[in-house]
Amino acid sequence: MHISIITVCLNSAGTIAGALESVGRQTFRAIEHIVVDGVSTDGTLEIVTNFTPKVAQLISEPDRGLYDAMNKGLAAATGDIIGYLNSDDVYADDDVLQKVAKAFADVNVDACYGDLVYVQQDDISRVVRYWRSCPYSPGLIERGWMPAHPTFFLRRSILQELGGFDIHYRYHADFDLMVRLFLRRKIRCAYIPEILVRMRTGGKTNRSIRNVMRGNLESLESLRSHGAAVTPMFFVGKLLSRVPQFFRRPDSAKP
Repeated sequence: MHISIITVCLNSAGTIAGALESVGRQTFRAIEHIVVDGVSTDGTLEIVTNFTPKVAQLISEPDRGLYDAMNKGLAAATGDIIGYLNSDDVYADDDVLQKVAKAFADVNVDACYGDLVYVQQDDISRVVRYWRSCPYSPGLIERGWMPAHPTFFLRRSILQELGGFDIHYRYHADFDLMVRLFLRRKIRCAYIPEILVRMRTGGKTNRSIRNVMRGNLESLESLRSHGAAVTPMFFVGKLLSRVPQFFRRPDSAKP
């Protein structure tokens, strides 16, 4: 089994070394790490090239946004399993991909995912939000639930079959992918009840109230386009489901 990890970046010189190092430290060794760069100008490319040969492929060219870059990484990937790690995120420990490989040892498993903590931009030991997930059950997606995307791993054949991300969605193409996977493809998932990723706050979707609203409208559009029965109360339910994430804390919050 080989796992392809795709990291998309643009002017990420301040954080990308941490992401690359966290992949390089994994005890699971059959990794293909692909970096897709949107033509950075701040020294990001120089940092990435210093990590060769651990970085299997570096693609640096203009793109049409985050999800277009993610699709480029998918097109270049050769691994059996696909995972995405943002350029400002890190794996929670050195055995994350070993746990993922163990989940996929079951041939009936199409995908797996785990928990995530949001951390401060300048101090990844400071947890500000704990995204504890749960095993999937029917009806969750329609209420706005989804696995934390950086913890989500999927068989490459399935992702290619669905055509990757729909770049029509600028903010929530990851949620649209989950709609297609869970509602249309009806994938079989394994939930790993452990923190797999430490994610810095300040991502594109959550950067402003306007972006949050645009993303939620895209989620609603995606559900309706696939025939899911949802109402405007979808927004309320989705908001309320996030509230506990700001108050609960994992047993161990230190990296």
